[in-house]
Amino acid sequence: MNSTWSRFNITAVTLGLAFLYLPIVLLVIFSFNASKLVTVWGGFSTKWYVSLFHNQGLMDAAWVTIRVGLISASVATVLGTLGALALTRYTRFRGRMLFSGMIFAPLVMPDVITGLSLLLLFVAVGLDRGFYTVTLAHITFTMCFVAVVVQSRLVTFDRSLEEAAMDLGAPPVRTFFQITLPVIAPAIISGWMLAFTLSLDDLVVASFTSGPGATTLPMKIYSQVRLGVTPEINAACTILIGIVTAGVIAASIVNKRREVQRLRDEQAAQRG
Repeated sequence: MNSTWSRFNITAVTLGLAFLYLPIVLLVIFSFNASKLVTVWGGFSTKWYVSLFHNQGLMDAAWVTIRVGLISASVATVLGTLGALALTRYTRFRGRMLFSGMIFAPLVMPDVITGLSLLLLFVAVGLDRGFYTVTLAHITFTMCFVAVVVQSRLVTFDRSLEEAAMDLGAPPVRTFFQITLPVIAPAIISGWMLAFTLSLDDLVVASFTSGPGATTLPMKIYSQVRLGVTPEINAACTILIGIVTAGVIAASIVNKRREVQRLRDEQAAQRG
């Protein structure tokens, strides 16, 4: 019975992973296709990557996407971390439930409703749609993801470390930057990476809040896909996959090194 279930589990996991990642693998492979037909292999070639970098429309959209992602992820990380600190450290204050609901609402809110709501807000305040409206929209819906990640780390944080530092004369601000921040830094980095990835991936919210000169890469790719997939789109998607993969690997390495260093410091403290 156990061997039967083991085979079933292995088969299910294999089929699930194949369903998720096989299309991505095929996309990467066909980005090196020499043929103009994306479904017919015509030999290995990198000419579509060269053609991609000469496609001014796609390059402008990619630059807008990267700028929006960097700015929105950085601001969302700061705001999400502050929100997580408020929810974790100040458990009793008037309006806490409302504050918590406002932070986590974008997690369960459909993207269409979020995008339409932000569009109506920008129109009501007379803010012209463009780069800054897309950035504000991305900050709004990515901040909650950062708050969830950081809050999960703060819940398990040992407050005695902060208390010991303050007993030794460190003020609260210095305690935060020298004790709390290094400990929760892996969660903050993970939250930033998640926010950046979500910003790169967003299509629906950006479609509602973008304007002239603020076309993101997902919007550009979607508009071209409706006319037919080209190998340049495969190349652009492959580069995005590479950027996200490299970022995830880099964040994992940094977190691993921090964890190893923390274990070494604890062992050294125990020996001392």
